[in-house]
Amino acid sequence: MDPSRAFIKDAKRVVVKVGTAVVTRSDGKLALGRLGALCEQVKELMLVGIEVILVTSGAVGVGRQKLRHQRLMNSSFVDLAKPQVELDGKPCAAVGQSGLMALYDSLFSQLDVASSQLLVTDNDFRDPDFRLQLSETVNSLLELRVVPVFNENDAISTRRAPYKDATGIFWDNDSLAALLALELKADLLILLSDVEGLYTGPPSEPKSQLIHTYLKEKHDDMVTFGEKSRVGRGGMTAKVYAAWNAASAGIPVVITSGCTPEGLQRVMHGDHIGTLFHKDAHLWVDMKETGARDMAVSARDASRHLQSLSSEERKQILLTVAEALVANEARIKTENEADVEAAQLSGIAKSLIGRLTIKPGKIASLANSLRVLAEMKEPIGAVSKRTEVAEGLILEKTTCPLGVVLVIFESRPDALVQIASLAIRSGNGILLKGGKEATRSNAILHKVITDALPKSVGPALIGLVTSREEIPDLLKLDDVIDLVIPRGSNKLVSDIKAATKIPVLGHADGVCHVFVDKAADIGKAKHIVVDSKTDYPAACNAMETLLVHEHLVGTGGLESLVFALESAGVTLYGGARAVQLLKLPKATSFHVEYSALACTLEVVKDVGAAIDHIHKHGSAHTDCIVTEDTDVAERFLRDVDSAAVFHNASTRFSDGARFGLGAEVGISTGRIHARGPVGVEGLLTTRWLLWGHGQVVDGDRGVSYTHRNLPLDGEEAAPASGFVANRMHTLSNGNKTTTVIEPTMSNGALSTKGVSINGTVTSTNNRA
Repeated sequence: MDPSRAFIKDAKRVVVKVGTAVVTRSDGKLALGRLGALCEQVKELMLVGIEVILVTSGAVGVGRQKLRHQRLMNSSFVDLAKPQVELDGKPCAAVGQSGLMALYDSLFSQLDVASSQLLVTDNDFRDPDFRLQLSETVNSLLELRVVPVFNENDAISTRRAPYKDATGIFWDNDSLAALLALELKADLLILLSDVEGLYTGPPSEPKSQLIHTYLKEKHDDMVTFGEKSRVGRGGMTAKVYAAWNAASAGIPVVITSGCTPEGLQRVMHGDHIGTLFHKDAHLWVDMKETGARDMAVSARDASRHLQSLSSEERKQILLTVAEALVANEARIKTENEADVEAAQLSGIAKSLIGRLTIKPGKIASLANSLRVLAEMKEPIGAVSKRTEVAEGLILEKTTCPLGVVLVIFESRPDALVQIASLAIRSGNGILLKGGKEATRSNAILHKVITDALPKSVGPALIGLVTSREEIPDLLKLDDVIDLVIPRGSNKLVSDIKAATKIPVLGHADGVCHVFVDKAADIGKAKHIVVDSKTDYPAACNAMETLLVHEHLVGTGGLESLVFALESAGVTLYGGARAVQLLKLPKATSFHVEYSALACTLEVVKDVGAAIDHIHKHGSAHTDCIVTEDTDVAERFLRDVDSAAVFHNASTRFSDGARFGLGAEVGISTGRIHARGPVGVEGLLTTRWLLWGHGQVVDGDRGVSYTHRNLPLDGEEAAPASGFVANRMHTLSNGNKTTTVIEPTMSNGALSTKGVSINGTVTSTNNRA
């Protein structure tokens, strides 16, 4: 539950206003499915003792639809050819009201819930006796478990201009709902719309941000209203005005979407959805708080400053961060121990506590990985392809950062260091959201790292998301966040994929297999199997299923493997054949990530059956074969469709640091962009640089395309501004020879000019 909405759990009487855009579809017809779902939600609230009062719009829209249809049926072709006069709202309201209420009555009846209709006008509320009787009637209905359904009686309203006429006590159904919430002493008012809440601008604009808690002093000048509702009278402007009036009088208000499943339930559960209006909002809303978009934009700006630094300067940042980690090891361990203690008291699983704990030597290991990253070849701006498009027109394909990456991870605070270091090396901005169980560890690590960043880059390069409620906002920012990398449970990854349009890179499970072939060296196999399972059982690259060739049943090999695992403290669960042969407890599923000292064991016919099993039950993460038969090994490595496939090596080698990547931001089991352990290269993309000297297309007249590949060399001189590289020079410097493509131009024609490095020049006039 969002702490700022904890008060909702005590709400016993709720007024729910249903907007016209919720009641009707885009074509003006009734949204039957949406209304049916809404009625079901009302009943569920009633079942837990919450009194619900409905205020509904839509009568005018329903009546207009009916009258248009009737006019069409009663018109001749001559009548239809004439300009059609828009129908007046009052007869539309009179016709539509009965149909709308009949629908509510029918839907509630299907749920064994009684409903009642109450039509009111603003003039009614001028009479004190009416207000007293209204309250008594509603209280009686609620005691009888009847849902009161209110609507303004537009057919006989005396207001000259609805919404704009300030002489009335209320001016539309939003303000009526606010008035009723006050009169009937409701604990909460919910205004349902066709958008998720109040945005800083029109919701259709990408830069508009959802405001979760409205603070008049902060948001009044920030909000820009777009067009009013497509079918209602006032749109969001009316809702905000009504919500502010109600909140100021002490009735909390939530504006949220009535088009999403379980919207009412989520509001009543205190979920961080919609926009909250509350008289005490100033006590918990920071006037200077950074929104999700601001955080992402700041990370992008900082990444551009980082990219503008020299390679040596970026290298020095990593070395400085490494020194800072070592210097602050005691502080880091203190905060981590506090997290571990809190996790143990809360009963978190041992596997998660294992991931949470920063073990002795881990900080030194992390610092060393940063030093390794610093010494790696410069990843930004590397030329992977150079082509002569036409004479004097050179095209280069170069590497560049993705931009801003959002990484959501669980438990492991050391992941924060790895991800941040990769962001620095690759020139990306990064937003990090760790698990709540590692809050203190993540906070101190983030502070140590960002304090070590130079002022020219700034701490915004690495943003730390501290609230789970911020994640939905971040996942909507597909215009400023370029990639999401979730590291955690299958549910976490699946939920994120379903909630965003931003590309997602990661894996949902780490169900890794080791297959011991009949031609395996059993001594070697035991070492590999035990290490794959026990070196770090909670890791995603730990073995979860052991497959054994059936030939080893009769040779004692199977029993030897079982004994080795059980001696190491591993609990075994069996597939059908293993249960029969070894009397093991039956595995609940072959697709289980134990993340503990446990694994599944099954006996298979041969390498083909092992491959089929892996494809059917695996997660395409890391799989291994142990065999001395080269042909069988080659078949396994060729046919197993996983991100990493090993021969005679522990699955625990599937790791960015062990692969020599310096660190990893995660392991991808997808097939797009990056696969396996993702290091610096996985956080890069490419762009094209074209070097010319005034060429134009002009319908391709006079252009002779050559499309010739030009040689690459890590020490080539960059083409001079205003010219084009078109000559290849061999430069000798002691034992070092460098090929340089250098541009010159003479009298409008390209010519060769020598360049000197330490006084030694060799120049050729051959075209590159």
